[in-house]
Amino acid sequence: MTHQHIYVYSPSGAVRDKAAFRRGINRLKALGHTVEVDADALRSHQRFAGPDEVRLAAIARAAASQADVALISRGGYGLTRLLPQLPFDAVARSIEAGMHWVGLSDFTALQLGLMAHQQRTHGALGQGAVTWAGPALGEDFGADPAQGTEDAPLPDDIMESCFEDLLCGLGEGTGWRVPKRDRPVATGDEPAVSIHNAVLWGGNLAVLCSLVGTPWMPSVPGGILFLEDVGEHPYRVERMLTQLLYAGILGQQQAVLMGQFTQYKPVPHDRGFKLHSVTDWLRQQLSAPTAWCPRGVPVLGDLPFGHVPTKVLLPVGKPVELHLMDKEALMFWD
Repeated sequence: MTHQHIYVYSPSGAVRDKAAFRRGINRLKALGHTVEVDADALRSHQRFAGPDEVRLAAIARAAASQADVALISRGGYGLTRLLPQLPFDAVARSIEAGMHWVGLSDFTALQLGLMAHQQRTHGALGQGAVTWAGPALGEDFGADPAQGTEDAPLPDDIMESCFEDLLCGLGEGTGWRVPKRDRPVATGDEPAVSIHNAVLWGGNLAVLCSLVGTPWMPSVPGGILFLEDVGEHPYRVERMLTQLLYAGILGQQQAVLMGQFTQYKPVPHDRGFKLHSVTDWLRQQLSAPTAWCPRGVPVLGDLPFGHVPTKVLLPVGKPVELHLMDKEALMFWD
């Protein structure tokens, strides 16, 4: 095990579950890491982890900390309003020096904003700073062990293993089983999906949609887009997907990966309208050439990423390979 310096900061919502925060710190220390907590990590202002200038300063301190990992305490909301002032150059320099920036949910705004900034700076994708879609301190490392089971312990062992692989420099890919209904039909002996050198990008669907039409939305033609969300009813998920579809974003991709969409409440008048209804509809829209989809785009489900205990770590902004071999999806990166 590699012992690393982890810097914990709060760029978005205020930490409400202090017990989970403490459990997360203790868990990382128990794994052998040195944990540095930002001075304002537990600040609170309205629903935010401090006023805008406080959270901007925390991000700048994280970038200057020379830590191995900058880890968000939690998501929530707050980064999109900081986009014009985010220290993207400082974040990029820290990544060049070896720091891994890790998070999910609202953190998507920083990740995609950095991609767009690097695109403007360098003129191309796949050559800039890479961030990691992965765990948050409280939600993941601070999960209450008392809520786990023998078969599904908390914190989740797969999540921790993926995190440790990243720290050890061993995280070179991931795989998952694609549900039968989500598998494209293979022809002959070739894989149903085989994609090379495609930039992986995405994250939280609602946050990503909020960036459409702004300077902080990267342009990723020929990419692989992954999506997840929490607390969004399937009809709202579909409404956001239609925005990305009719904006021409989905049709530019080589594949769309649907992660986990959780913690929504069905209502009686759904009458069978479920998340599967949405993915089936989306697959139909992307299956044949249209004005907004010039070629067929495969939609693969059940990616183990989102607001769930078991999550992999994904390199946002990095070229990857994706192969679907029968029921197994395999993704690789250098």
